[in-house]
Amino acid sequence: MMDMANWVENYLDAARAELDAADNTILAYARDLNDFAGFLDGKNLTFEFAMRPDIEAYLIDLDHAGKSRATRARRLSAIRQLYRFAFEEGWRSDNPAAEIKAPKKTRTLPQTLTVPEVESLLKQSAYHGRNDQEQQRNHCLMQLLYATGMRVSELVSLPVNAARGNPEMLLIRGKGGKERMVPLSPPAQSALKIWLTSRDQAGESARRNGKPASRFLFPSPSKQGHLTRIRFYTLIKEIALAAGVDPGRVTPHTLRHAFATHLLAGGADLRVIQTLLGHADISTTEIYTHILDERLKELVLKKHPLAKKPNA
Repeated sequence: MMDMANWVENYLDAARAELDAADNTILAYARDLNDFAGFLDGKNLTFEFAMRPDIEAYLIDLDHAGKSRATRARRLSAIRQLYRFAFEEGWRSDNPAAEIKAPKKTRTLPQTLTVPEVESLLKQSAYHGRNDQEQQRNHCLMQLLYATGMRVSELVSLPVNAARGNPEMLLIRGKGGKERMVPLSPPAQSALKIWLTSRDQAGESARRNGKPASRFLFPSPSKQGHLTRIRFYTLIKEIALAAGVDPGRVTPHTLRHAFATHLLAGGADLRVIQTLLGHADISTTEIYTHILDERLKELVLKKHPLAKKPNA
């Protein structure tokens, strides 16, 4: 009889190979399944013998613990996929999670930024850093992020070869290994050209000192070999503070939301935005129409003469 740790390990190995799942996705699957395993272990059960009522009891336990609907839905999805894999491997003759309905997610509108706020961030990024090289890198990071709407993991791990030759478009490898092309704005192209020159000069100096050349556009001495998501997260907070924009409202993902919202406000087609963002489902992109609706509603309530309350 195979223990639960081996079930999880075998499933994750398959997910890496067959789904080409990103490292962050694999880590999330592992956390969710190990949490479920811990629940079952507390009831002297295993994956092999757990039934639908046991899974439902786990979901109820999560609810009582105050876990959000999104968390409960994600955990159920991981459990369902584990049992689908177990069925295909012949470890189980059924999928006890197949008929359990996921809790409906309450979709909240993502935070975004105004155009003047983004302009302030971009302007400040050109002056943020300990030296010219850091300032050029930071400006390039911010320009690329807003120009393309990339996910932060896609941005920091960009290969330098994707940026060679003064490109008007970048090839981005997104979730599940899916590739997409995104155009670069003239300011982003300019910032990229300046940063490449500075980066290559630093790289040549490093090579003369016996260090290997980096394959990343934004190299760093980190374990991954490129600027980390955590470092960029703190960096964007620093830039926001210096730019006079509330740092609590600014994250790399906020710039992604701003990219999409501003495109939609400018008349871009929703399908085009879906492609640029790398969304698999158009329903994910449709959230930005709701943001725009809220903005328009707010504008009318504040600016329309008949929306003003009459004097008492």
